[in-house]
Amino acid sequence: MPFARLNRRIVLVALHDIVMAAVSFQLALGLRYWLADLPWTLSTYWEAMVIFAAVAAVVFRYSGLYRGIWHFASVRDMLAIMRASALALLIFLPLLFFVTRLESYPRSALLLQFFILVPLLGGPRLLYRSWKDGSLIELWKRGEDKRVPVLLVGSGLAADAFIREMERNRQAGYRVVGIIDNSEGRQGRDLRGVRILGGLHDISAVVQGLREFDRPRRIIVADERLGGGAIRQLLDAATPLGLTVARLPRLTEFRKEGETAQQLRPIDVEDLLGRPQRVLNRAPVAKLFAGRRVLVTGAGGTIGSELVRQIAELAPSLVVLFEQSEHALYQIDMEMAERFAAVPRMAVLANVRSRDRIEQVFREYRPEIVLHAAAYKHVPLVEGNAEEGVLTNAIGTRELAEACQRHGVEAMVLISTDKAVNPTNVMGATKRVAEMICQSLDVAQAGTRFVTVRFGNVLGSSGSVVPLFQRQLSQGGPLTVTHPDVTRFFMTTREAVELILQAAALPQEELNGGGKIFVLDMGEPVRIQDLARQMIRLAGLKPDVDVKIVFTGLRPGEKLYEEVLHHDEALVPTSQEGILLAAPRVLDRAELNAALDVLAQAAAARDTATVLAQLKILVPEFRHAPLGQDKDMPVQAATAATSVAAVGGE
Repeated sequence: MPFARLNRRIVLVALHDIVMAAVSFQLALGLRYWLADLPWTLSTYWEAMVIFAAVAAVVFRYSGLYRGIWHFASVRDMLAIMRASALALLIFLPLLFFVTRLESYPRSALLLQFFILVPLLGGPRLLYRSWKDGSLIELWKRGEDKRVPVLLVGSGLAADAFIREMERNRQAGYRVVGIIDNSEGRQGRDLRGVRILGGLHDISAVVQGLREFDRPRRIIVADERLGGGAIRQLLDAATPLGLTVARLPRLTEFRKEGETAQQLRPIDVEDLLGRPQRVLNRAPVAKLFAGRRVLVTGAGGTIGSELVRQIAELAPSLVVLFEQSEHALYQIDMEMAERFAAVPRMAVLANVRSRDRIEQVFREYRPEIVLHAAAYKHVPLVEGNAEEGVLTNAIGTRELAEACQRHGVEAMVLISTDKAVNPTNVMGATKRVAEMICQSLDVAQAGTRFVTVRFGNVLGSSGSVVPLFQRQLSQGGPLTVTHPDVTRFFMTTREAVELILQAAALPQEELNGGGKIFVLDMGEPVRIQDLARQMIRLAGLKPDVDVKIVFTGLRPGEKLYEEVLHHDEALVPTSQEGILLAAPRVLDRAELNAALDVLAQAAAARDTATVLAQLKILVPEFRHAPLGQDKDMPVQAATAATSVAAVGGE
């Protein structure tokens, strides 16, 4: 570098090295003569000492010795010092021969000088860094370790695999400096030489207690059982410390997708769920769908498209994609062509409200299993278009269910929502009517098995709160939340679909009679305000500082707390963990049909008043809260069943 750019510290370091070079020259000669027991004085070789100091100054300057920072001195710096010292001595020897012919200069002093000069140059550097970092032993042990220091959360098999991979592959990007585990029995113990330093509540103290070199820059979650509450606690602790948080792939993903222990993934919104995600029992599901003709309504929607993907993996003989949206149908059809080209499929543009079109499709493709995901689910839109919601969600379900009966379909699965429980909006009321239709047909035991699955909000589904927050974040905020205390149950799309498939595959004898509804144990509800704050943190921003949260007020028909069970419904466990059965009231089939005829006529005539009145007759618990009455709407207290929940639109 040009001398004009040399700063004061570099000049001082250069002067130090020149002095050490001169000192090493004299010490080497003194040691040589002392070993030979010969007389020696400092003045004898002062000219040679000046020559060596000058040679050393030039060699050190152009060997890059001053590009290193003493605070971060490492083995690489020591190697550079050794090379520069050797080069200086090799240049000095012929130069001294040219000047003095090496008269009375002992050649063995050169070798002694090398072993004196290196410690004189390197020792102060290492001592300075050890003073800064606190331990010379640790400094030597670290050497040139440039990997990113990380904290692991969890001390199970995944943590063991990660540490082993980091030890085996020195080119790996991470160095584990400590482990966090809530198990008090493990705290203070070592896993592959790495100390378990404390629990989640100790993270701040653990980080502050580590030496500067070991100060972590990232937290890696190695415990796949860590629930949403713990993840949220972890993010809260990591944010003020400036640490990012990531997850290891699950051990099963290592094998399935060829991932290694060092391939991290970011913390997703799914990780913020208040419980571990459910896992599908594949055997009975595969048995049900393998070699069958399956029809999926709403095949282009969030739930419908995931149903199609998972069913395609089960080797059906045919998948009928039944969808009214041309664009959505095109997308799922193209995806199937690319990912599941070997699976026979048929893309059908159709509406569940059209009896003639349903009849034509059933005659042509003869489905054996029907999965009914088609529905209008967005609460405010259905609220403003009540008749359309009735014709699709209620009457369309009846048309489809009756077609299943006529054509001897083995099973029809209706996808419902927690908004059907004590509904305060038209969407929820129409879905409750759809449930009643399938319940009454199932009770009649007319050949086709009718299964109703009820669950809560799906993370990332179209129109739900997560895509809304993501879009608002991309625009710099603010994030809009309807009420500070509004809560919802959440599940992932994959979980929702696995529940549907699992419910369809449960043996008939478990149901103890017809008309039951399947619900998913979804843990604790998530406060939407907390979800908004966590999503801001996941984006690397600070809530209320970088991105504001604005409360807009409850929307028409919206409740503070969702419920999945009516107070008259009772829960019954099933053989599949996480899936429960409820037994809501069932209307007489003839009585229900008569009421549905009136409802259908009123909806077709666009008679909103009669539609709402008829919905209240069919669903007595329906407490409609139209626009302008939200603030007076009583809060729906969470019942004992609020540990269970279900999907619908936001």
